[in-house]
Amino acid sequence: MAYKITEKCIKCGACAAECPVGCISEGEERYVIDPAQCIGCGTCAGVCPVEAPKEEE
Repeated sequence: MAYKITEKCIKCGACAAECPVGCISEGEERYVIDPAQCIGCGTCAGVCPVEAPKEEE
């Protein structure tokens, strides 16, 4: 299941730096995850200081 970054994002970039497949990029208001490339590993959620990445439902 792919992850999505919620509005909690503070644009710190921790998730993008740790993503093993490089599917996270900086968006206008928050970082965004390309769901086609996301492998659902949860690394982004593990490093986020504000718990912004959540599994898509």
